[in-house]
Amino acid sequence: MKIVVLVKEVPDTYGDRKLNLETGLADREASERVLDEIGERSLEVALSYADANPGTEVVVLSMAPEASAATIRKGLAMGAASAVQVVDEALAGADLGLTAEVLAAAVKRTGFDLVITGNQSTDGTGGVVGAMIAEHLGVPHATALSAVEIGETQVSGNRATDAGNARVTASLPALISITEALPDARFPNFKGIMAAKKKPFETLSLSDLGVDAGVETTARSIMTAVNEKPPRSAGVKIVDEGDAGEKLAAYLIENRLA
Repeated sequence: MKIVVLVKEVPDTYGDRKLNLETGLADREASERVLDEIGERSLEVALSYADANPGTEVVVLSMAPEASAATIRKGLAMGAASAVQVVDEALAGADLGLTAEVLAAAVKRTGFDLVITGNQSTDGTGGVVGAMIAEHLGVPHATALSAVEIGETQVSGNRATDAGNARVTASLPALISITEALPDARFPNFKGIMAAKKKPFETLSLSDLGVDAGVETTARSIMTAVNEKPPRSAGVKIVDEGDAGEKLAAYLIENRLA
């Protein structure tokens, strides 16, 4: 079994995150950069399976600037056997469509039985990249799983719905995305951190993947405007003078909340 886990470096979830108002992109220098927590949980799913099934190969894969290599190595320290990083200046500001195309090409080049990713990253929160990658790969996908069971020929899991829980199954090779309902990731120990320095770490460019670095790789979506979040204003205070109920009802109707 070869499992490829998609991980991503993001601005620290617990720190201040800002957008560059000129480019509309996240200002990644404004806060500490970390491995996205949902990516770590995805890796934990793969490593837990590998622990119980010797011979399983776990690969972490990311599309990120060259400076992100140190962050991605955390996946190796946690227990992944190898890492692949796609680095290319032409990918700066890549939208979801381009990101999915590039990651799918990298997954296909690496080889896989199962691809595991988070349901959405904490910076872009697009929530569709996993399904888009599966379409590029031509494999079934099961998204937003809150529980996962990996078998020799198929992968199964639970997906929460408005009516309850749905049980879904896909034949391998396949792609799944998981939610934060899955267990927290393990912490890298000293032995793992030292071992990570000697594990294979491959860096690929667009030309290595056979993806055209010309006009065709420009973003498929266009951002029309970006503005700084306005400061929070004071709320409406209703003083009860015998007509508070009427005032509250009028406020709800005026703001289309009733």
